[in-house]
Amino acid sequence: MKLVLLLALFLWVQLGGARRGAPKMPSKVLSPPSALGPKNHSSPSAPLPEDPVLIGGPPEQLSAQDPAPQLSPTEGPSWRKAKGHRGAPERGKVAQEARQDGAEVLGTRRGSLPGEETGPPRAAGTAPGAKARSEPPATARNSSHSAGAAQDAGVSRRAGKGQQVLGKQPPPRRSNATRLEAGRTRPAVRPEGGPIMPSLPTACLLSDSAIACGNVHMKQVPALSDPGLKMLYLADNEISRLPRGVFAGLPNLEWVDLSKNQLDSGGLHPEAFQNLTKLKRLNLDGNQLTRIPALPPSLLELKVNDNGLESLQSDSFRGLSKLLTLELEGDELHDGNVIPTSFKPLRSLIYLRLDRNRFRAIPSGLPPSLQELHLDSNRIEEVREGLLNKTLDLSVLVLSNNKLQEDRIAPRAWIDLPKLESLDLSYNRLVHVPSFLPRRLRQLTLHHNRIERVPGYVFAHLRPGLESLHLSHNRLRAEGVHAASFAGLGRSLAELLLDHNQLQAVPRGLLGLKGLQVLRLSHNLIRQVPLNSVCDTRVAEDSSLVSMRLEQNLIDPRRIPPTAFSCIRAYHSVVLHPQRGQA
Repeated sequence: MKLVLLLALFLWVQLGGARRGAPKMPSKVLSPPSALGPKNHSSPSAPLPEDPVLIGGPPEQLSAQDPAPQLSPTEGPSWRKAKGHRGAPERGKVAQEARQDGAEVLGTRRGSLPGEETGPPRAAGTAPGAKARSEPPATARNSSHSAGAAQDAGVSRRAGKGQQVLGKQPPPRRSNATRLEAGRTRPAVRPEGGPIMPSLPTACLLSDSAIACGNVHMKQVPALSDPGLKMLYLADNEISRLPRGVFAGLPNLEWVDLSKNQLDSGGLHPEAFQNLTKLKRLNLDGNQLTRIPALPPSLLELKVNDNGLESLQSDSFRGLSKLLTLELEGDELHDGNVIPTSFKPLRSLIYLRLDRNRFRAIPSGLPPSLQELHLDSNRIEEVREGLLNKTLDLSVLVLSNNKLQEDRIAPRAWIDLPKLESLDLSYNRLVHVPSFLPRRLRQLTLHHNRIERVPGYVFAHLRPGLESLHLSHNRLRAEGVHAASFAGLGRSLAELLLDHNQLQAVPRGLLGLKGLQVLRLSHNLIRQVPLNSVCDTRVAEDSSLVSMRLEQNLIDPRRIPPTAFSCIRAYHSVVLHPQRGQA
């Protein structure tokens, strides 16, 4: 019995000592490993699961003596969450390092944090420049999936609006303009990806908003469908038809060039362009159209040059109230097939080109808004009074290469046009400079006529006066130009071209042109340069001349007075050589 009691006392002493020497347990019990595993957290305040790989191993290896400190509120959440998921901030210094390394794994693309690196993906904990692990760690898990599934599938994480898969490089971006490989035809692909048509010829060029397929022997407009396309260039092809809905997939086109094709009015559907509500520029040059097609009201520029237009009717330009530029050059238009009301809808037109047609007079009914009118190479024989009375904004008028004579120009045909500054009457049949010129005229072009005389005071009514007068290639002789011929141009005239005439002497009246800078007298019959014909030696004043051409005359330089050009500042401004008969 005593032996039993002694044994029990011994065991009690041993157990008590063990209890006294045991370490103190922490007040906060560590959560079991399953608590850190990916559960389906339905509450928005549930913590984001931490990655055991990033924080140094499985949770059971953490020491109980090192409780994790709280993350500072200023540091905020370490990861951007996928749309619709809210998570609590990660905890601990190790978690903060994991955030930094994780950002490097993902790379910084759209929506990256300030200061994060944008280099290639690397594994967490790997120093910059070091080789990344072959299997990048998972840095963030979606709480609705299991850990095993996340590791097998390769964890992905949203960065800004895009999503990038860990361990994969982003695909290379396409350039804005792509040239198809030579010798092959393949589907044309937009830079964003996605085919826009079955195939394009190899020479076509593509960009973000344009397709250019010029001179590729295309026989029809391809079936395009791309709302982002704004420019379509199909010039120099063999397109003969534009069916209805041909541009139905291109609602935002602004510029279409179909020049030099084989389009005729029969192959162009009346509603081919109607859905192009944003079209601004249309080029139909070099086709076989006989009438103007129906066009959208948004159009600003229309070119139908070198076609076979047979007429302009009152409805030819219906709805084109915004049109600014109209070119109808090289067609079959004449006085009999252009209705006076055909231009009435063009309330904004400022530029009209009707060159190389068969007009015998300036067309009537021109838009009052017109600023520039070109009627070169027609058969115009007269300018009647009243035709231009309503075009008060007209500033440029070109009537070159016609059959005009000065006695067929009405006295008040254009004298009262308040803004007309440039008048081109070259290549006509004028015998002298016309009278009753527009009062505001600044540039008068009269070369290649039959002009023999510049009447006195013909420019005297001009205010502020001509700046440029071109009289080259005429029949002017010395007696046809006298002192009063340039009256009124003393301060304004800067350029006077009298080359290729029949002048035997330097014209009189040049001394009064104080603002003259360019004087061309070459290719005449001038034999001498008298004293005081170019420079007034009685006045110590420099001339404003910077260029004087006297070559190809009959002048003997040795007989020119030493002070004949004394007022000209630079010697090289006067060109005397070669003269006729000289080598």
